[in-house]
Amino acid sequence: MKLAIVIPAYNEEKTIDAVLKTLPKKLDGVDEIVTIVVDDGSMDKTNQIAKVNANYVINHVVNLGVGAATITGFAAAKKLSADLIVTLDADGQHNPDDVKKLIGPIVKHEADVVIGTRMLHTKGMPAMKILGNWIMNFLTFLVFHKWSTDSQSGMKAFDKKAIKKMSFHSIGYEICSEIIGEIKRNNLKLTEVPIEVIYTDYSKATGQYWINAINIFTRIINIKISGKK
Repeated sequence: MKLAIVIPAYNEEKTIDAVLKTLPKKLDGVDEIVTIVVDDGSMDKTNQIAKVNANYVINHVVNLGVGAATITGFAAAKKLSADLIVTLDADGQHNPDDVKKLIGPIVKHEADVVIGTRMLHTKGMPAMKILGNWIMNFLTFLVFHKWSTDSQSGMKAFDKKAIKKMSFHSIGYEICSEIIGEIKRNNLKLTEVPIEVIYTDYSKATGQYWINAINIFTRIINIKISGKK
């Protein structure tokens, strides 16, 4: 079984090296692990640093958005015939040890998609991020009628059959909500597992803010009413 770890990255020269070096090299039930960094038009040294430890680095000439970078990573994983795909953030907030926990339900054929949820143990999580996540959980449920305790988590695992069925049109952070919509549309089995989040001053400053919920909600509504979902 081949696992592809997809990491969208934009101007992450401070963290990408450590993220790649700490990823698991061996996992039970997995014969091969490949890492795919999608450099989304970075203007710093993200690309050069990633090439040292990643198996594949894919470049976007300009910054398109985390959704576009994620979709590019999915396409690359499919070309590599990956059986499992895990996504995680490039800012160092995810504990690489949680990859094992994330893929477990898929390896055991208990789930098609697994979301690593930060919302069951929020100790150390900034209050505004907690608020923003719950707002987006509610808005995502309102649009797609599928509940997740952490719809905006960047750490997820997918079975290859799930990725084959899902279809994405997002370019930005709305990709997280669209994934929930695709799980619902394709009647995929979703499981959530608690994950540890490592918050530093750097990681607290990255990602989306609760005020972005307005823009994201507008985009997912457009996806919904356009007939794509």
